[in-house]
Amino acid sequence: MAQDISLYFKFPYVARNAAQQIVSKRSRLVQALTMMLIITSLIGINAYRVVQLQLIQGEYNRERAENNRIRLVPVAASRGTIYDRKGKILAGNQLSRSVYLWPQEYSPTEWSEVATELSSILNISASDIINKLEEVGYNSPLAVRIISNLNPTTFIALAEKAGETRGLEVRTENIRHYPNGNLAAHLIGYTGEATKEELISNPEYPMGMIVGKMGIESTENSTLQGVWGNRLIEVDAKGSEIQELGVQNPTSGKSVKLTIDLDIQKAAEKALGNRRGAAVAINPKTGEILAMASGPTFDPSLFAGKMTTSEWQRLQGASKPFLNRALQGYPPGSTFKPVTSVAGLQSGKYSPNSRVRTYNAVTIGGITFNEHSGGYGLIGFRDALAYSSNTFFYQMAVNIGPEAISKWGRELGIGGSIDLKLLGIDGNHGQIPTPKQKEEIYGEPWHIADIVTMGIGQGLVLVTPLESSVMVSTIANGGYRVQPHLLASQTGTAATKSVKTGLKPSTINTVREGLIDVVRKGTGRSLNDGTIPLSGGKTGTVELPGQADNAMYIGFAPAYNPEIAVAIAVEEGGYGSVGAAPIAKAIFDAYFANKGK
Repeated sequence: MAQDISLYFKFPYVARNAAQQIVSKRSRLVQALTMMLIITSLIGINAYRVVQLQLIQGEYNRERAENNRIRLVPVAASRGTIYDRKGKILAGNQLSRSVYLWPQEYSPTEWSEVATELSSILNISASDIINKLEEVGYNSPLAVRIISNLNPTTFIALAEKAGETRGLEVRTENIRHYPNGNLAAHLIGYTGEATKEELISNPEYPMGMIVGKMGIESTENSTLQGVWGNRLIEVDAKGSEIQELGVQNPTSGKSVKLTIDLDIQKAAEKALGNRRGAAVAINPKTGEILAMASGPTFDPSLFAGKMTTSEWQRLQGASKPFLNRALQGYPPGSTFKPVTSVAGLQSGKYSPNSRVRTYNAVTIGGITFNEHSGGYGLIGFRDALAYSSNTFFYQMAVNIGPEAISKWGRELGIGGSIDLKLLGIDGNHGQIPTPKQKEEIYGEPWHIADIVTMGIGQGLVLVTPLESSVMVSTIANGGYRVQPHLLASQTGTAATKSVKTGLKPSTINTVREGLIDVVRKGTGRSLNDGTIPLSGGKTGTVELPGQADNAMYIGFAPAYNPEIAVAIAVEEGGYGSVGAAPIAKAIFDAYFANKGK
């Protein structure tokens, strides 16, 4: 020790360096021991956690992993509302309960057993449930809707089962609601779950997507449907939600406003009643459809839930309630005589002052054609229309020919000159075939009887009630062919701009005065009772082999500043003045009553 001290005094720098090395070694040793202790602690903690999870809590965690599920649940967007022209709801939404099944929860064999148990509660067949599951596949990670719009009784009965059955879920969601029942069903249409083909065509659609299937619901589906959202949730074995992991909110659909007037639509449907036929009311200046009734009709709410077999069979029955008769071609009968009048006056062979002798019957081409109630002597256009003389128009039709009648019929709105695609609902055009077209359509040569019957709107002539309403509007408004439409947003646009026809003012005035005389003194006198402004119109009674006559009527009001035009067709309705004219009167009553308010 003394030696070391002596060395320290003899060699101070050497000794100091050696001391520092000793301290440095000790420091590194402490650091290494500390690091080893930290690492050992971390390994120990992790090892302990592994032991805890695998051994101590292993059974619990395995059960939790088995029972809990992460599910992506679509959140339906609220479908847009459909309004009438005054803002009254035609189609909206209401809350309901729907049953969903999660395909992955059971094997196909197990699902077969579950479906059998559910079928008696839900009142649907087990095969329908299985078909729904098989359609999406048992490996689908998304739930499939089995039934919508559960009634309270079924919901209560299902409550016990829901607590026992894994993969069964009852959701509260919006369904389509039609507050006026079957009113305007052919126009509004209905909704339903997207088919497999629709899902494939629209990859953005979630399972259970509700889409329009008919009418405005279908044609305006992209506007009404909105964008569905999603919720990512964790649920337990019974399907009860544990926690929400994330949410993407839906975007509601936009509303659609129609040109339909709910009050006029109600009046038309009430007057038509349960009879087969149609009634159309339009604005003769703009083409806005104010009402379009077709009977018999159907309740679009049926498609919101489970439709019964009897309900489906009725919809497929002989009365064809799905058929929109407003766009169905009918022989127009005497309501076509304004077209023959226009063709005669425009041909140059007749003037407004021309007169034609009428008879009890005329023989043309060896065939006798009768007047309906005896001859009227020598008469002009106005009386021929007022009293609906057949022999007047038989002779005129033969004189001017089918090409002239067909040409001016199209100019007035018949046979394809109005755009049904713009209208947005399925339907047909009428026809006024020429001899060449008859051979193309029917494969038969032209016969003299074809032109004779064409003159009074029978034989080969077919006109839809919608076309009749456009035809009479063209005469009433001064010669402009309107484009009928249902969307309020289309009114006044280039797409619905009226087309000026080639009708001479003298032609328009002559035919219009003749139609006003029908109401003043002719077959439409029942509409001239003083309760509404003076109107113009034309009755029609159509003879059909093997059945009662069809009743027809066209009209417009007021007579000299028309605001509304109508066309009525009633199958087997008898005389037009009896079976159809009262419906027109009910529509006019509703229109002018509302205008007064």
